[in-house]
Amino acid sequence: MRAWPNRSASQPAARAGRDVAAGQLRPTRALPLVVLDPGHGGRDPGAIGTEGTEEKRIVLSTALDLKQRLEAARTCRVLLTRTRDVFVPLAERVEIARRREADLFVSLHADSAPGARGASVYTLSETASDAMSDALARRENRADLAGGLRLPSVSPEVQRILISLMRQETRAGSARLARLAVRELGEDVPLLPNTHREAGFVVLKAPEIPSALVELGFLSDPRDEAALRRPDHRARLAGALARAIGGWLATAG
Repeated sequence: MRAWPNRSASQPAARAGRDVAAGQLRPTRALPLVVLDPGHGGRDPGAIGTEGTEEKRIVLSTALDLKQRLEAARTCRVLLTRTRDVFVPLAERVEIARRREADLFVSLHADSAPGARGASVYTLSETASDAMSDALARRENRADLAGGLRLPSVSPEVQRILISLMRQETRAGSARLARLAVRELGEDVPLLPNTHREAGFVVLKAPEIPSALVELGFLSDPRDEAALRRPDHRARLAGALARAIGGWLATAG
């Protein structure tokens, strides 16, 4: 089995930026940490299919299966943002990953959308709908970053450089995971056309953690709902995502 590489000698820019911000290099870890985020939960059922299928239950079942597969491969540690039917706010889901300094964040959903069918993968979009929204987002994002990152006492320009390094590496890592996920999912389940898409999901906004949101299918489509109700279909989804995450881990370092 391939050993996880020593990250202290040559760390990616996101990790290096975070270590510089902390003022020290972190100890090398034996295994990277993957955070799985089953969407919704508790008082928030998410989408509900025509047969009464609740998104929160579908995604939790798939996440637990995926966790078992990843842990069996022994190439990473796995943490879930929830392991039972409880509500977790969006910001807290991100903070769980950030507090634990996760290497990868994968959010699982099964939403509702007219005419949509098949699995799809989303990464964070940087394109705002208009100039005013872009300016507002930039200002709010800077405030959010300052509250969550351990930035050194250096000039604002150096801080911007550190954050830029993190974002560049994070975007690249997110896109690489999306490509792998689309490829592996396409081997086993139907896909939404233009499978890799971008949107401003709150849970994808950690600047230092590569992230993706996976729609396992759409409960608004009777065919997807029927498939997602079947354990064998959810097992195929979990298997495909386990292969994608395994491939991502194998080339990270």
